[in-house]
Amino acid sequence: MDNKKEMIEGELNTAMIFAAGLGTRLKPWTDHHPKALAIVNGKPLLQRNIEYLKGFGINKLVINVHHLAEQVIFFLEKHNNFGCTIQVSHEKEEALETGGGLKYAGPLLKNAKRFLVINADILTNLDIAAMLAFHLQHNPLATLAVTNRSSSRCFLFDEHHRLCGWQNNKTGEERIAVISPLNIPMAFSGIHIIDQNIFSLITETGKFSMVDLYLRLCKDHAIIGYDHSNDILVDVGKPESIAVAEKYFL
Repeated sequence: MDNKKEMIEGELNTAMIFAAGLGTRLKPWTDHHPKALAIVNGKPLLQRNIEYLKGFGINKLVINVHHLAEQVIFFLEKHNNFGCTIQVSHEKEEALETGGGLKYAGPLLKNAKRFLVINADILTNLDIAAMLAFHLQHNPLATLAVTNRSSSRCFLFDEHHRLCGWQNNKTGEERIAVISPLNIPMAFSGIHIIDQNIFSLITETGKFSMVDLYLRLCKDHAIIGYDHSNDILVDVGKPESIAVAEKYFL
């Protein structure tokens, strides 16, 4: 991993972990615990992702909190922030969803030329160094980690990996942002590398989704997909997925 740290050093040392969600799919456990502290083989999801990011030399973190926020804050303090520099973005009044949460945390990310974002309930072995190399090669506003797995919702990309739309496979809803001769569906992995310039382009306010933001911005700015379909990826959002995660993450 040291070689990968060297590849990333100077190009990507900051990440944001989305940990503010209510975790409704993990009820009743999340009635009394934040989703980010759900346990996989004796270790909370948040700790696993902090250690995952540290493995690539990313040690400046912003973590947003809302639901049972004090438990997350206490957990970080108890473990001395796992040797990282961690700032907490506390959404006290309401959870602002992904887009709103990113905007709210903007002042804490202002010193990062680019940063990685990951959902707290995602576990993966994605090679961040390889994703960063792809991002630097194409120099988009944002790079989205995607796979060709089955999913109820997908982003749509053209033949050059550029985002052009979104679809809901259950309802049939489709949102085309850019007309393309080819719409390739790919499932989003909840991991992005984002350029600092995105903050100057956000006009949305309050609670809003990154999906809505990306669909608006992709008309005028390059937002591309990075295919990592051969990697392990587990969305630990449902009780049954914890058992799946425990097969891969010891």
